[in-house]
Amino acid sequence: MAVAILTAGPSIEHAAAQTSSPRDIVGVWAEDEGQLKFEVFEVGEGYEARIIHSSRVMEADGRTFKADTLNPDPALRSRSLEGTVLLSGLTWSPEHRRWERGNLYDGSSGRTYSAHVSLVDGHMELRGYLGVPLLGQTVILRRVQ
Repeated sequence: MAVAILTAGPSIEHAAAQTSSPRDIVGVWAEDEGQLKFEVFEVGEGYEARIIHSSRVMEADGRTFKADTLNPDPALRSRSLEGTVLLSGLTWSPEHRRWERGNLYDGSSGRTYSAHVSLVDGHMELRGYLGVPLLGQTVILRRVQ
């Protein structure tokens, strides 16, 4: 699976995330390599994230966001990917101690993947996948704010 905003990485699954509150996910998160940075915020009873930076959806100048030309909705194809919600519908699962049932939008392909998020040892593990989590990719992010 080629998820443009995710980097190939280890398939990391943990039995229990280390978090004390569903709101622990709120804040700004970034990859160590600087490829991806986004802000997670609360929406109703769930959580979403908007793009702050993603090298995969930037023009060659590294400052200008590309247009959402591959969006399946023709009405959205002229919008900039800047600030676009890339992660939506995440809800806290007390049983699994992670955020589940999310959708991950890949602006560089126009595809949407299923997603879940765990917080482990102070970092975020974002897993995007098609079908089952085993067939996905995980990206590791650290809190920046």
